[in-house]
Amino acid sequence: MKKTIGRREKIYIPIWGLKNVTAKIDTGAYTSSIHCEFAEEKIENSIPVLYFKVLSPNHKKYKSKVIRTEDFTEKVVKNSFGQAEVRYKVNTKVVMFGEEFDAEFTLTDRSKMRIPILIGRKLLRGRFLVDVDSINLSKKSQK
Repeated sequence: MKKTIGRREKIYIPIWGLKNVTAKIDTGAYTSSIHCEFAEEKIENSIPVLYFKVLSPNHKKYKSKVIRTEDFTEKVVKNSFGQAEVRYKVNTKVVMFGEEFDAEFTLTDRSKMRIPILIGRKLLRGRFLVDVDSINLSKKSQK
């Protein structure tokens, strides 16, 4: 049975140590994205590795954190202005409603946005219905 989520939700990204981070639900976006202020690809022992820094001091409640991953690719994405841009895409796990889901995030500059994380249709499809009049339903369901 599909769960109902609101237009904003608190999510947990355990691998990255991010708890109760606000995410905007965007059914107009296919892929989820997260604010990234730094990304650098390196070769270590012949393996491509991506170092990136998510979230920002500009978002008062959130602390920046450098993350290392070998699980990444590059993807062409149309931004909110309809222009194509190349972004890194990283894979992780997201916890909502106490359940863990595989998730892909593209890394992008969301410093001018109020909410540093955007959840797109790929994560939502088959799992959730969106109630645009509500917020934080996943958090309320755990009380």
